[in-house]
Amino acid sequence: MMSEREEDDDTEEAWLQLRPMEPLPSQCCGSGCSPCVFDLYHQDLARWEAARASKDRSLLHGPESQSCPSKLNPKTFVAFCISAMDRLTKDTYRVRFALPGNSQLGLQPGQHLILRGMVDDLEIQRAYTPISPANAEGYFEVLIKCYQMGLMSRYVESWRAGAIAFWRGPFGNFFYKPNQYGELLMLAAGTGLAPMVPILQSITDNEDDETFVTLVGCFKTFESIYLKTFLQEQARFWNVRTFFVLSQESSPEQLPWSYQEKTRFGHLGQDLIKELVSCCRRKPFALVCGSAEFTKDIARCLLCAGLTEDSYFLF
Repeated sequence: MMSEREEDDDTEEAWLQLRPMEPLPSQCCGSGCSPCVFDLYHQDLARWEAARASKDRSLLHGPESQSCPSKLNPKTFVAFCISAMDRLTKDTYRVRFALPGNSQLGLQPGQHLILRGMVDDLEIQRAYTPISPANAEGYFEVLIKCYQMGLMSRYVESWRAGAIAFWRGPFGNFFYKPNQYGELLMLAAGTGLAPMVPILQSITDNEDDETFVTLVGCFKTFESIYLKTFLQEQARFWNVRTFFVLSQESSPEQLPWSYQEKTRFGHLGQDLIKELVSCCRRKPFALVCGSAEFTKDIARCLLCAGLTEDSYFLF
């Protein structure tokens, strides 16, 4: 015989209180992740509908997923503690998160994570790519640019060492394999440099990987170039070249001598891309990351330069 409490638990009102809440548009990062926050909502909704139809609350709990040592999960947000936060420019931070023991994050170079933030009781989500080596032990780092009117920026600027942030992942469909391409032509604007960093480092860390790399970083000014020391170190390898395009400077004499010959001024356009493609030492495969407008323009320029659609990847 069903108790009075069990009968109350099976009322329509009780089941409606358990119904998953549909995400707000702000909760979607817009980067095409799979599963998206809306995919997870529909999965939870289907589970709830099946549980309600059979009046079996145990069906509300899906199967537990296996996790890597860092407990990173593409479906569930996991807490990570901030161990350090460095300001690289006036609006960009490099943030280090601690991992348990000597565990690794479990990403392939170039894959990204989703960060969840809360501002004024509004949940927001954005995608960020770790810049730390894929085999880094005990930590991972991300590069985050803050915008004056950005909601996530307000959340990030409230961070301090010891604070907790929530991530899920990994996501991303580009999987680099050593010696897969003759040459990688990396075209990055601003924080679009992020996915290039672990891919580049995986190449130079591997003595057996003989892939040539030409990296072009597009920034407003010399001061706004991220990770200068890292890029200078990488450019010392026999198979790596770095170039820069500065949109708000025009005088090479104002630059350090080591940057004068490898810096152009203005914007990365069709003529310069044709020149870069023609100067590649082997048949290039291009990687492109930046704003939506930058990515669209560069894809068009690459096609005009003779590359086919299967010869580039847009992050």
